[in-house]
Amino acid sequence: MGGFKRIGVMGGGAWGTALALTARRAGLSVTLWAREPEVVDSVNNRRTNDLFLPGVALDGDIHATADQAEAASADAVLLVTPAQHLRAGCRALAPFWRPGTPAVICSKGIELSTYALMERVVTEELPEATVAVLSGPTFAIEVARGLPTAVTLACADPGLGQALVEALGTPSFRPYLSDDPVGAQIGGAVKNVLAIACGIVEGRGLGDNARAALITRGLAEMTRLAMAQGGRRETLMGLSGLGDLILTASSTQSRNYSLGFALGQGQTLQQILGGRHSVTEGVHSAAAVLGMAATAGIEMPICAAIDAVLNHGADLDGAIRALLARPFRSEGV
Repeated sequence: MGGFKRIGVMGGGAWGTALALTARRAGLSVTLWAREPEVVDSVNNRRTNDLFLPGVALDGDIHATADQAEAASADAVLLVTPAQHLRAGCRALAPFWRPGTPAVICSKGIELSTYALMERVVTEELPEATVAVLSGPTFAIEVARGLPTAVTLACADPGLGQALVEALGTPSFRPYLSDDPVGAQIGGAVKNVLAIACGIVEGRGLGDNARAALITRGLAEMTRLAMAQGGRRETLMGLSGLGDLILTASSTQSRNYSLGFALGQGQTLQQILGGRHSVTEGVHSAAAVLGMAATAGIEMPICAAIDAVLNHGADLDGAIRALLARPFRSEGV
């Protein structure tokens, strides 16, 4: 399996644009589908994505389109639609999908209405696709600028996984192959919720000790959920788990961390989201993570506290006090 020459990228946001640049650096022909006409115009006529990735010059061979059929006709398609819109996006692609075409899921989240991982969403809407998951510690602007980045490429089919690694990999963009797409997806979804929590810790001035504790205990929550869904512990210790968590839980470049920081400083969720173009996935994922955890009988107190603050009007200081008042327990639990 292999021979990928043409890549379609579904989603013209910052991450989709960065992946389009990466694919071009790997020598692939790239068609970038964007919902926004202004993005298509900007990419094709000014060689920039002024709306979502300003200041980055784009390769002249990246072709933007508003035609889904054009992007779906590629040898493989990267799905970069926000998680809560992925099902609708795949449903719109279905009439144009050629059987066996790989769908590489680059969205991080859990579907709020069904508590489904993105892999299930894609296989339900594009049953003739072969599926892989790309996840890991990736700020779009750094990938777009060609700075060194390592990611997880998770796929149940080792032949397809290796072919995708060889097609997309470059000296500055290094995919590491995994056969655990479930673990990779759980890590990518839960870390967004934990990054909001870490931002709150910083914004509230609770200190570096507290943030380190939150990252570590949050990783334990993430691992419990992944294992309950059939993922493996070692996957969560890798790029798509611990690596992604470290990145997004410690930098204001992260939309989730910066949202938590603003909450910690006293802004309301509505004030923060009102000034943003891009989706902050952790806001939606908090409730979805809790729904999946409840279905699996898994306790996730940090994620539950964030969901309570974001989605149920809980008092922030009260939520922090409740976490600190929890019974002492063995670290291995």
